[in-house]
Amino acid sequence: MRYSDFPYVIAGAGITGCTLARCIAEETGKRVLIVDRRNHIGGNCHSRLDPQTGIEVHSYGTHVFHTGEKRVWDFLNRFCEFNSYRHKVVTLYKGRTYHMPVNLQTINSFFGISLKPHEVDEFIRLKSSRENITDPQNLEEKAVSLIGRELYEAFVKGYTLKQWGRDPRELPAEIITRLPFRHGYECDYFTCRYQGLPWNGYADLFEKMLDHELIEVTLETDFFDIRKEIPEESTVFYTGPVDRFFDYRHGELSWRSLRFEYEVKDVSDYQGTAVMNYADIDIPFTRMHEYQHLHPERGNKSGKTVIAREYPEAWQQGDEPYYPVNTAQDRQRLELYRQETSKLENIHFAGRLGCYRYYDMDKAVLAALELCNAVFQGHDNCK
Repeated sequence: MRYSDFPYVIAGAGITGCTLARCIAEETGKRVLIVDRRNHIGGNCHSRLDPQTGIEVHSYGTHVFHTGEKRVWDFLNRFCEFNSYRHKVVTLYKGRTYHMPVNLQTINSFFGISLKPHEVDEFIRLKSSRENITDPQNLEEKAVSLIGRELYEAFVKGYTLKQWGRDPRELPAEIITRLPFRHGYECDYFTCRYQGLPWNGYADLFEKMLDHELIEVTLETDFFDIRKEIPEESTVFYTGPVDRFFDYRHGELSWRSLRFEYEVKDVSDYQGTAVMNYADIDIPFTRMHEYQHLHPERGNKSGKTVIAREYPEAWQQGDEPYYPVNTAQDRQRLELYRQETSKLENIHFAGRLGCYRYYDMDKAVLAALELCNAVFQGHDNCK
């Protein structure tokens, strides 16, 4: 391959890379090469059909698209339709199930009471005031200030220890702010205006995003294996881990990895919901996924179902990085890497890994569109 034929090269074919590729091709009218070391496009959003059951399985855990950004919704709807799925999560704790995020049903069931919505604030205030936390400095303090010690110990502490492999007091407070807290019985996990799953699956969505005469895709190709062959005048959009790009010269950033165990169950419905959290610390996995529930419009024709147990793991070089941990030391190292990136010409860092930032899917798409606008002199052709 002649890399000089491509004025734009994108490292990574995840949701950020695919959005960038489509935007650049339409914005510039020039050829774009997108490379990925995996054997599929879509990154962690990739899905596939299970050959035994025909159920669409998410390869890296359940991904439900949700957004309040009409621009993002309109952009993706150019390439797919979405179903009407609304995500509901159940948490299992000490053999009993509760709604998650914490809502009025969770509170009443857990404490064996019958509060009204207008009584929740005072109830939680009395619980959390025992800790006298006025300026939360970490995840534990923030969680306790929001929901009180008992609910934190039951539904957050054990899950967090498993998910992050760290004491919650070592983690930044903003992690817990992603988890909503409800005063009523609303049990939808997301309340965004636009939600759902691509009608024909994520694989189909990404194939259509990259179906453009100016876009070429090369899989099973590590960017670092071809890096020296890319002309200096080419513009590179890098969506891999930012610390790896600089060969870890300022040290490794902290990441968490995941492992999934898939199993076909000889029943038509195993757990009754797409995602069940396991809050008990002595259960080694954090979640169990049952993918058929993401597409209720398809029905279950096989009489069997596919589940996957999700095990968080410590990350080391060579593993897939999923979540930035973002400790105080990480933030110091990240600043050094950002100083390095600011010195580079024609190289842009994007996505969860490239920016060392937790992005939901819609925020990844929006950031990619905004990056294109900024790079290409404020034009706004990527609708």
